[in-house]
Amino acid sequence: MRVLITGITGFAGSHLAELSLRKGAEVWGIKRWRSRMDNIEHIVDKLKLVEGDIRDATSMRSIIEESAPDYIFHLAAQSFVPTSWKAPTDTLDTNIIGQLNIFEAMRQLDLDCPIQIACSSEEYGMVYPDEVPIKETNPLRPLSPYAVSKVTQDLMGYQYFQSYGTKVLRTRAFNHTGPRRGYVFVTSNFAKQIVEIELGIKEPVIEVGNLEAKRDFTDVRDTVRAYWLAVEKGKPGEVYNIASGKTIAIKDMLAILLSHTDKQIEIRQDPTRMRPSDVEILWGDAGKIEQDTGWRPEISLETTLADLLNWWRDKLKSA
Repeated sequence: MRVLITGITGFAGSHLAELSLRKGAEVWGIKRWRSRMDNIEHIVDKLKLVEGDIRDATSMRSIIEESAPDYIFHLAAQSFVPTSWKAPTDTLDTNIIGQLNIFEAMRQLDLDCPIQIACSSEEYGMVYPDEVPIKETNPLRPLSPYAVSKVTQDLMGYQYFQSYGTKVLRTRAFNHTGPRRGYVFVTSNFAKQIVEIELGIKEPVIEVGNLEAKRDFTDVRDTVRAYWLAVEKGKPGEVYNIASGKTIAIKDMLAILLSHTDKQIEIRQDPTRMRPSDVEILWGDAGKIEQDTGWRPEISLETTLADLLNWWRDKLKSA
């Protein structure tokens, strides 16, 4: 079994690489010349890494032809919602044109392998109270440039399946977190601030944005297991929510993190952390992927957040 992972040096990509190795796969990954390698440094000698950029069509065709994968997992993206407000053109270019280049390479090479594309719960955007938990049939009302780019990726996947028979598995992951999460994302940002306070690097104040938003969090290790099962057992052309089926307010998630430290910490809202428009609730129904593949989340949020906090403790103490 040979797999190709775009975005292998990223958060989810590194965990998917670990899972793929445990499955006994030969793992190929695409990295850019400026990619940070710290997420995969512990397994880098077990990977076949090739330099490329999803925005370059020639690069993608060459890599896909050389790797001849049995499965493709497309995770590479500009994935931070706030950045999409500041750099909408880059977000749309990377996420939409990047995926188009991969699909076109597969079509031109007549490659018949399944490809999972990492879509997002952000696609649902404006969700009304009577529409939760969110099923795959819920209307898509994106509220950020990032979400618009993901809707386009999603529908492009459907179009290529219908037009060319490309075996596309569309996964709409809800929030996922865990060790190695980038510090710009809410759970990891809070965890990093707590550890900096514990180490005396920072005053005992946590800067926060909107704490009232409600999110559905899954452990990244469960999420990438869902990616694998989607290509292994899912139905090409279909779309699958990946979610815990539970929702928690950001303030309550922060409270769980704070319960793991003995420091007295003030919570202070930072206006720069507020978005022009925010999705108030994301609460997913993952019944479809459970029915088709048998996937269920196994790791509790409390365990996930404790692991994330301890990862930051190890990282900052050794810095």
